[in-house]
Amino acid sequence: MKKKTLIAATAAVCLSTGIAAADQNSDRTKIETVLSTYEKALNASDADAIMTLYAEDGVFMAQHNTPNVGKEAVRAAYGGVFEAIKLDIDFTVDEILQLSPKWAYARTRSEGFVTVNATGNKGPEANQELFIFHQQDNGEWKIAQYIFSTTNPPRQ
Repeated sequence: MKKKTLIAATAAVCLSTGIAAADQNSDRTKIETVLSTYEKALNASDADAIMTLYAEDGVFMAQHNTPNVGKEAVRAAYGGVFEAIKLDIDFTVDEILQLSPKWAYARTRSEGFVTVNATGNKGPEANQELFIFHQQDNGEWKIAQYIFSTTNPPRQ
């Protein structure tokens, strides 16, 4: 009897672990889709598309700026970014880790070019990024917090 109970318990653990792993793979794919959509929206200077990816209380932390908290502030920040520059970048996803059923983070790098709208000057653009994602009640993964910093060498 003990052996049957042990086998049943082991099977239940293995089955639940398999289901959890399948869910995490599905969630990873959803997060990768958000990152891909974000990359395309950045390159298109499309603040509306970006805002669909953020949680209502999302936070955008651009280097050399104070945090922008909430959709209204985040939208205004991206509007300022797109007024000043045009990006042409590619993302590399280095890591996605689901911390709990509803929270995950992604560590990425981006590289390409930035054009200053006021002057037309074009130069290299490279950043490292950290995204924190929160799964919403409807199952969608949204950006809860995002921070980046340049990996370009200091300008001379």
